[in-house]
Amino acid sequence: MENDIKRIIIRALKEDLSHRDITTNILFDKAKRSEAYIMTREEAMICGSEIVKNVFRMLDPSMKVSCLHKDGDLVRKNTVIMRFKGRTRALLSGERTALNFLSYLSGISTLTNQYVKAIKGYPAHILDTRKTTPGLRTLEKMAVRVGGGKNHRFNLNDMVMIKDNHRIAQARQSSIQDAIKKVRQRTSKPLCVEVDNLEEYKQALQADPCIILLDNMSTSQMKKAVEIRACLKKKFLLEASGGITLKNIRQVAKTGIDRISIGAITHSPPTIDFTMEFEQ
Repeated sequence: MENDIKRIIIRALKEDLSHRDITTNILFDKAKRSEAYIMTREEAMICGSEIVKNVFRMLDPSMKVSCLHKDGDLVRKNTVIMRFKGRTRALLSGERTALNFLSYLSGISTLTNQYVKAIKGYPAHILDTRKTTPGLRTLEKMAVRVGGGKNHRFNLNDMVMIKDNHRIAQARQSSIQDAIKKVRQRTSKPLCVEVDNLEEYKQALQADPCIILLDNMSTSQMKKAVEIRACLKKKFLLEASGGITLKNIRQVAKTGIDRISIGAITHSPPTIDFTMEFEQ
C-alpha cells in the first residue's frame, strides 16, 4: 500500500511538472525558505495529511511539517490543520498537488462519516464499492476507512461475486445454484451473490453463499429477506445496494440488514475547500 501511494504522488507531481515550475523558479532562489499553513474553509473530516507531508518532502526532504490535526479529526471552518517550514520553491510548486489530494480525500471521508452517523444505533456497516477513480482506488478506500466505513473487495480477485450480468452472459442457461456450485468446485474464496428479487433470493439461499447482495430492492423486500434468514437460521451476511441516499439509509438500516454498500462515497464525493497561506 505504501508503495502504491508513493507511486500515485510521484505521478501527480510529474503531471504538474513541479520540478519545472517556471514562475516559481524564476522568482525565487533555491536557498530561499518560507513558512506556510493549510486551513480548511469549511467543516470537514480530515483525510490525507500524510499524503500532503509526502508531497512536500519529495520536493524538499528537509521540509518541517507540523500536523495540528490527524486524519479522522472533524474540524470546524477556518481551522489551521498543518504548518510548514522549508524551501519556498517546494511550498509553491507542491501547493496545488497537496491541496488536490487533501480536498478530494477529505471529501470522501466526510461523506462516508455522514452515512455512518446516519445509521448510528443500528448494527449495519457502511461499505464502499469498486466505483472508484482509475489508479486512485488505494487512496479512496483509505479515505473510506478514515470516515468510519469499511472496504468491499479491492479487486476482482478478492472475492467471487456473481452478478446479474454473469448470469445474463450465460443466457441464464444455468440457475443461481448451478453457478454457485461451479464456483465452489474451483475456489474457497468468499462468495457473494447478487439478487434482484425475493424469488432469486430464495434460490441463492439453497446454495449457502457467504453474502447475498439485495440489489435495488425496496425496504419491505429487504425486511422480508431478513425475516426469511431468521426463520431458516442460516449464517450469511445480507448486503443492500442501489438507490441508497442519506435521506433513506436509516430506513434501510432499520430492516436488519448487515451491510450497506454505497458507490456515491467514492464516485460522487464533494471536495472540501482548503487553502494554503504563506506567513507574512
